[in-house]
Amino acid sequence: MITVMGAGAFGTALAVSMARVRPVRLWAHDAAHIAEMQRTARNERRLPGVPLGENMTFCSELETVSKQDIILLAVPMQRLRAVLEAHQGAFGQAQLVACCKGMELSTGQGPIGIIQEVCPKATAAILTGPSFAADIAKGLPTALTLACGDNAAGPTLQQSLTTPNLRLYRTSDTTGAELGGALKNVMAIGAGVVMGAALGDSARAALMTRGFAEMTRMAEAVGAEPETLAGLSGFGDLVLTCTSDQSRNYRFGLSLGRNEGFDPSVTVEGAATARAVHAKARALGLEMPITAAITGLIAGELQVEQAMDMLLSRPLKEE
Repeated sequence: MITVMGAGAFGTALAVSMARVRPVRLWAHDAAHIAEMQRTARNERRLPGVPLGENMTFCSELETVSKQDIILLAVPMQRLRAVLEAHQGAFGQAQLVACCKGMELSTGQGPIGIIQEVCPKATAAILTGPSFAADIAKGLPTALTLACGDNAAGPTLQQSLTTPNLRLYRTSDTTGAELGGALKNVMAIGAGVVMGAALGDSARAALMTRGFAEMTRMAEAVGAEPETLAGLSGFGDLVLTCTSDQSRNYRFGLSLGRNEGFDPSVTVEGAATARAVHAKARALGLEMPITAAITGLIAGELQVEQAMDMLLSRPLKEE
């Protein structure tokens, strides 16, 4: 059995895709939301206009699962630990696949580290890469990275989670996969700021390129493989989220660049992650000036003109 925990847009889209080929259970903490989806076969709150498949069932409670069960954790990054702690008695030796991207603000940990800490008997994996919920739900072709440090469990998960429109590439480099997904959200905010402030496509291309250099720098510093960052979970996701207003992080950056307000009910994973990444970079002694500038903008400590001057006045060097 595959269970998707989290009935937001992305979790619902994954459940819809999986349900085309196998039974899927969709969990949400809100019992009223579950009742609404059961009644209407829709999730109009989070993914309007998409019919929920006949293979889908819904629940707000989770009974004990077996070690053969796959749990997709499609909850916001900053809530992942709380969800795991609330259900750790049920998970046991289940296969837990994080579908969120970012760093925990309080600890600087990624999803894999949190799973291993809270549920040490479970198999930990992460599903990440360039993907929008709307595309997945519509059955459009999407390629993702599945990272699992257990080389026996990884191929089984890859087979189980592949659908007609989801093609999964496997890696054992969980550190690189989760860092790529976390850091690209920070750069997507920066790309949105550039475009919102009308600094131009050339400036966005420069930010993406130098931002990718920062992503690789941090990943290598913590033992990740640079090839992982050059793949779907790093470069691929960076391109998508820095160039499309379907990205919440990019839209949040647009609002910063335009000096406009942003809907506080919309989850922007990159905002908290930027602070966590900036703190981690300082602890590691890493130079990450773009991350520092974006963090300052989010905190209201910098204006766009100040951030731009700070970056453009840095010493000249070889690429």
